[in-house]
Amino acid sequence: MKVLHIVRQYGPVGGMERYVWEVSKAQAELGAEVHVLCEQCHGTVAGNIQLHLLGQGRRKPRWLSALLFSRRVTSWVKQHPQPYTVIHSHETTGVHHITTFHGPPFARIRQFPWWKRVSLRVYANLWLEARELCGPQVQKITPNSALITRELLSAYPEIKQRLSHPVVPGVEPGIVRPNRQIPANGGIIGFIGKEWKRKGLDRAVAIVEQLREQRPNCELWVLGPVPEKVSHLFKQWQGGYRLLGLSDSREILPQMDLLLHPARREPFGMVITEALATQVPVVLSNQCGAATEVGESQGFVLDENSRSEEWAEACNKLLSRTEPPSLYQHSWHDVAREYIEIYATITLK
Repeated sequence: MKVLHIVRQYGPVGGMERYVWEVSKAQAELGAEVHVLCEQCHGTVAGNIQLHLLGQGRRKPRWLSALLFSRRVTSWVKQHPQPYTVIHSHETTGVHHITTFHGPPFARIRQFPWWKRVSLRVYANLWLEARELCGPQVQKITPNSALITRELLSAYPEIKQRLSHPVVPGVEPGIVRPNRQIPANGGIIGFIGKEWKRKGLDRAVAIVEQLREQRPNCELWVLGPVPEKVSHLFKQWQGGYRLLGLSDSREILPQMDLLLHPARREPFGMVITEALATQVPVVLSNQCGAATEVGESQGFVLDENSRSEEWAEACNKLLSRTEPPSLYQHSWHDVAREYIEIYATITLK
């Protein structure tokens, strides 16, 4: 089987980019003939992957960058025909057989007031997205979570027959958290996310403040945001928190007793499954795509608008447990196999 992945930036430099990086590597290791078409590569490519570089294109504005990249991809494919090749795009292109949808559809903007929808940017993005999903050559659309599936069907009900089951990101085995006794008045709660506003750090602070009424010595460790940009959220605190910036979560996760992720909007949330793969329980909002991956023994999924008291109670229940959660396992090879099964349903010429 031959597959051509299309992505602007190829490498582990972002959630979507890492998804493509890991899936393509795993598919090559499983014996597929893998090609990647991109602007730039950020990492050392395995010898069994053939890389095709277009060179860095325009970065801003984003809608124009996407449009120009799409034109360059179309031109390259015309100059380099790909017979009997599955063209798998992760961008808003127009030559693919299958597209993986990594985020919420732009078409949600149709719900906004009309004066927010009258712009070249909006028209261009809507056109690009509709072509990505509804183009005549498109045979499969793969969301990366059930949350994205629902939003796609709401915005584009006509694509129902093209939708596959969600193919959620894989996770590498982590350092398993030692099963230790958590002090009845303490515990280490972690928050991980550079985009801290969207991921709900302000809510996490309020939740831990509430939790401290039961556990006065519990701590909140924050990874991702620049400390100077979030320190104002802790101006009333007298210690009990650590702002760790861009630290390696793989090393720090096993030191945590709980991951708190009260996100307002999270298409998936790979940090959630990474926590579960180290046997760290999670409390997260129902606005996270990864909510479907959380088993009964692994944590709680709460309504985004639940009161801080409800969030704090869920955290307290998990911190009071003595048995570790079950270990989450879903490798990138599992993801690669899922795609290979989907590819088998695509008609090639």
